[in-house]
Amino acid sequence: MKLRVLSSGVLLSGVFLWLATAAAQQSGQLVWSDEFNGAANTPPDPAKWTYDLGNNNGWGNRELENYTKDPVNAHLDGKGNLVIRAEQVKPDAQSAPTPGAYTSARIKTQGLFAAGPGGRVEARIQIPVGAGMWPAFWMLGNTFNNRNWPQCGEIDIMESIGKEPSLNHGSLHGPGYSGGQPKTAIYTLPGGRKFADDFHIFAIEWTPTSVTFYVDDTQYNTVYNTDIPAGTQWVYDQPFFLLLNVAVGGNFAGPVAADTVFPQEMLVDYVRVYKRP
Repeated sequence: MKLRVLSSGVLLSGVFLWLATAAAQQSGQLVWSDEFNGAANTPPDPAKWTYDLGNNNGWGNRELENYTKDPVNAHLDGKGNLVIRAEQVKPDAQSAPTPGAYTSARIKTQGLFAAGPGGRVEARIQIPVGAGMWPAFWMLGNTFNNRNWPQCGEIDIMESIGKEPSLNHGSLHGPGYSGGQPKTAIYTLPGGRKFADDFHIFAIEWTPTSVTFYVDDTQYNTVYNTDIPAGTQWVYDQPFFLLLNVAVGGNFAGPVAADTVFPQEMLVDYVRVYKRP
């Protein structure tokens, strides 16, 4: 049985706990979360999540998926998880990759919630597997309006690609250090394990002057406002909204392999945002 603690301190196994968990005490006050507890095949909570839709010219990365709001592509599984599913919709998609050859989902809290520096953002996720898959848990500055990237800032908390199944990329993209030149670091799962084999916790802790990256509570990188290139701007002292998606193909992920099986699914157990006193 998966035990889950609500912000009220009630343990869903039926035992009532009136003290916060040790993890919550360390992380700060829980100010926003989605535990994805709902009926199977229902969409994510519309009070918390909205959608990016379409192919949008490959989203600047030559991606092949068409994002939809169809529950097939984003739904709850009835077991406490969000499912983001990528499906192949054209029979020859792998041999003749074209935009719209796949469907998937990209959900976001834009206009509904934004996290500010001074706390922790984390999610427990099991990612898909297969060359060409590109799952991500990330954030964009609240000033984003489809035209001012990277000036708004981007924080990639979990970014993994199928051809590197044991690696996670934690990155900052900002004005003067974006695209192929972000401030980035890689976490490698020990023992040759793959992220697709189990759930893992991906997190950042941030202040107005630093962003620290974690996988399973292991700190693997901190970027300070003094680390960015001379003459560029630090933009991580503002609110950011959250995104979850599974892309297919593109410049970073590379082509979809012939042995990549569809559908592919990313499972998200929870997303939580904490604020420190």
